[in-house]
Amino acid sequence: MVTLKTENELATMREAGRVVARTLAAVADAARPGTTLLELDTLAADLIASLGAGSSFRGYRPAWAPTPYPGVLCLSVNDVVVHGIPDGRVLREGDLLSVDCGAYVDGLHGDAAVTVAVGAVDEAAERLSRTTAEALAAGIAQARPGNRLGDISHAVQRVARAAGYGQADGMGGHGIGWKMHEAPDVPNEGRPGRGMPLRAGLVLAIEPMLIEGGGDDHRTLDDGWTVATLDGSRAAHWEHTVAITEAGPVILTLP
Repeated sequence: MVTLKTENELATMREAGRVVARTLAAVADAARPGTTLLELDTLAADLIASLGAGSSFRGYRPAWAPTPYPGVLCLSVNDVVVHGIPDGRVLREGDLLSVDCGAYVDGLHGDAAVTVAVGAVDEAAERLSRTTAEALAAGIAQARPGNRLGDISHAVQRVARAAGYGQADGMGGHGIGWKMHEAPDVPNEGRPGRGMPLRAGLVLAIEPMLIEGGGDDHRTLDDGWTVATLDGSRAAHWEHTVAITEAGPVILTLP
């Protein structure tokens, strides 16, 4: 069911969003060669707790998942598109790391992701990450009353395809609020002028995930969570939680 948020609920989601933003910034700063994914996850867990918030991810188990998610972050390196589980993997110079974080305050959630260059990366990695962020910005610009859900989806798709990138088939954003995942689904491909009308009070997590090789196929690893590209090419992931207001889109997951 699609739920519209009150002003008080939006204010609380803004607080959750600030926690997410601060956590992503701290993790991005700490993501250097020689650091392990578990060290980054511990850093995030400690910071979220110190800010009086809870983790949206740890212990989360949607219907399709074989086990509850064990981490505070999703940490996806190189060919991992999303849902990479923090482990003892050591980051290396040139890695491309996508960091996805969710936190809640008083039961209301915020969710965002960034892609981070570990040390010096090649120009192709920089272009992939930059274009994914541009696709996110294009989608956010369409999140306004009077538009439809397909306008957001098509804006993301247009940027991705024009650059020659693939998108993880069947994966996209979602509504968010009292639950981390609420209706509606927010596909990263769609037709403009189609889909659910957008109304003030709706809050969406918009999250393009682009694949360098140009294909859309992906595979889920044996842990039941980690999604990787089928061709082994790199992926990037950017996300914000966005409130639709009468004045236009408001990003709730900024510092």
